[in-house]
Amino acid sequence: MRLGLDLAQQRMSWQELAGRVRFAEEAGFDGAWGFDHFQPMYGSGPGECFEGYTTLAALAGTTSRIRLGLLVTGVTYRHPSLLAAQALTVDHASQGRLELSLGAAWFEPEHRALGLPFPPTGERIDMLDEALTIVRGLLTQDGFTHTGEHWQLRDATMRPRPIQEPHPPIWIGASGEQRMLPLVAKHADVWHSFTDAATLARKTRLLDELAEREGRDPRSILRAASLDLSQPWDAVRRTADELRALGFGYLVCGWPTEGRARLEEFVEQVMPDVGG
Repeated sequence: MRLGLDLAQQRMSWQELAGRVRFAEEAGFDGAWGFDHFQPMYGSGPGECFEGYTTLAALAGTTSRIRLGLLVTGVTYRHPSLLAAQALTVDHASQGRLELSLGAAWFEPEHRALGLPFPPTGERIDMLDEALTIVRGLLTQDGFTHTGEHWQLRDATMRPRPIQEPHPPIWIGASGEQRMLPLVAKHADVWHSFTDAATLARKTRLLDELAEREGRDPRSILRAASLDLSQPWDAVRRTADELRALGFGYLVCGWPTEGRARLEEFVEQVMPDVGG
């Protein structure tokens, strides 16, 4: 079982954020995860919030092993060509440690506050489908052309190619069974969702069926979920065991509200059991 640490770069100084990522690397976490927002998501009032991809590029220079990603990139925030260029840059700056994740975006108040368009859900899902096609095309092809409802590209080439071949692992954050899981089956290397184990069991079975319809081996899609470290340690171990039994191979651990001491306790007492 691979373990990531969710850092959500809000309401903390840059020095604190960088220190947390270095802690995660030294503790043996596989990945460090930020979020893709421009204003704090939790708490009240103004506070620090660092842009995601420039954050990843900077953190690449202060780490050497840990993989880096945002959980997840909102499709409404960037043109897919810009996202592809940012992904190429971070992939090279990190020497091939980028995890590239995308989702349909959901936080409407942030869009309204910053003047960003926030289309209806169905349209955002259509945009995500197009964006995934465009990003993969730009990362792997010369002279890529795309004529879609939302974006059009003509004879586009981006260099250099990614260090990771053919491209960084593509994650999709998805829960919806009608529209989103079919996109996972079509595009994703990794599926991330968060809910209870019984619900995830049903969804992962559905994803198996959808992947087979796409002509893909369901086992080629890594399953990832979230793990709450504020629960009692026996409950944390039990949840990890349930998810492992369902075929999940990656758990994103939330930074506990109790602070670093609680996380250090997890690393020392629980992580060897959960990550083994």
